[in-house]
Amino acid sequence: MRTEHDSIGSVQLPDEAYYGVQSLRAWENFPMTGRKLNPIMIDSLVVIKKAAALANQRAGVLNPGIGSAIVRACDEILSGRLRDQFIVDPIQGGAGTSANMNANEVIANRACEILGGSKGDGRVHPNDHVNMAQSTNDVFPSAGRLAALRMSETLLSALDRLIAAFERKALEFAKVPKLGRTQLQDAVPMYLGQEFSAHADALRRCANRILRERNELYELNLGATAIGTSINATAGYLNCVLDILADLTGMPVKAADNLIDATQNADSFAAISSAVKNCGLVMSKIANDMRLLSSGPCGGIEELQLPARQPGSSIMPGKINPVIPEVVTQAAFLVAGNDVTISMAVEAGQLELNAFEPVMFHCLFESLEVLTAAAETFRERCVEGIAADADHCREMLMASTVIATALCPEFGYERATAIVKRASRERRTVVDVASEELSIPREAVERIVDEALEAHR
Repeated sequence: MRTEHDSIGSVQLPDEAYYGVQSLRAWENFPMTGRKLNPIMIDSLVVIKKAAALANQRAGVLNPGIGSAIVRACDEILSGRLRDQFIVDPIQGGAGTSANMNANEVIANRACEILGGSKGDGRVHPNDHVNMAQSTNDVFPSAGRLAALRMSETLLSALDRLIAAFERKALEFAKVPKLGRTQLQDAVPMYLGQEFSAHADALRRCANRILRERNELYELNLGATAIGTSINATAGYLNCVLDILADLTGMPVKAADNLIDATQNADSFAAISSAVKNCGLVMSKIANDMRLLSSGPCGGIEELQLPARQPGSSIMPGKINPVIPEVVTQAAFLVAGNDVTISMAVEAGQLELNAFEPVMFHCLFESLEVLTAAAETFRERCVEGIAADADHCREMLMASTVIATALCPEFGYERATAIVKRASRERRTVVDVASEELSIPREAVERIVDEALEAHR
């Protein structure tokens, strides 16, 4: 064991631990979720520490040997080492100080070893050296933005693939006529391909909305230190730290125009969360449509046939459930709930700092990752394998009263209405009654419907 101390007192730590006294206190104080920091958030914290060390060296305020050891320790962590040393819960009091100090302590202790010393010997100090020219209040939100940028990029890629899958199905089903429905009632004829094309466009709109909102995340408050006044940061550091970070991440990050505003307000996270939530809602609506259109197989609509993924019942032999659309909708529920939490956390910030960014980030990261998984699962295990029962679609269309709408331009609303009433009264199809009433072959009635569909493709 080794002894470390902070402003509260001394604690005993295992010799093998790279985390330090403040990390251990946080681990004891915040047993909230049983989870650890998101790995992408760890990467984001560490790359900021690397950029800060390089900037402080360039500014001439950090000993080159210490700075090089910090950079090397950061590189090791970024390569995947020491991840088990990040022990703090993602939901924590202190506005993210525990997460920031966990990174500072692990980096400092590894840097001590790199310089030939031992963990906790003080030759690299977590506050004086690793945290030089920084505060939790600019490091933590900046790291959250970097992590959200990376995760949203992954989500956008998944959405692009899902959109492409719907577009392929739109082409495949381009000439499958079917009933269009409003309020769960028969409405007017349409093509199944049009329905799938609408799904693609709705998702494309969601992706564009996410893309617009994520652009705000490139504006960081790194350099603001405690409240946005840049206290304890040198001009040399401020002049180069974001350029260095941009080079390290490959992201066009820049300083926010007003660092005080950027430190106390978290509305950008509410905006990106809302865009992600809206995407979840659209995905869920599409998933619900898939469930309805595949309902049956004997007592439902059954226009679509979804891939069979697993038995649907422990008691009903042969039952297959639409499990993939169901899980997509559940993912959307989770994302919607997270958005409520994020909204409340954004509003709850006070004066010069929002102390509730830990829960904001926890929920936002979960939403981004869950919706990415939902998009990939929806595409791979449902959409790409959807089949249409074209004969059944046409049969239901021609058996419906809605085809009378296609007759209106040629025969008038009143005559078409009379045909529908007679068909309903006699429990016959509109096609058969129209053929008799209009003295034209049944095929001619169907051709009128087909031509109306084609004219409005």
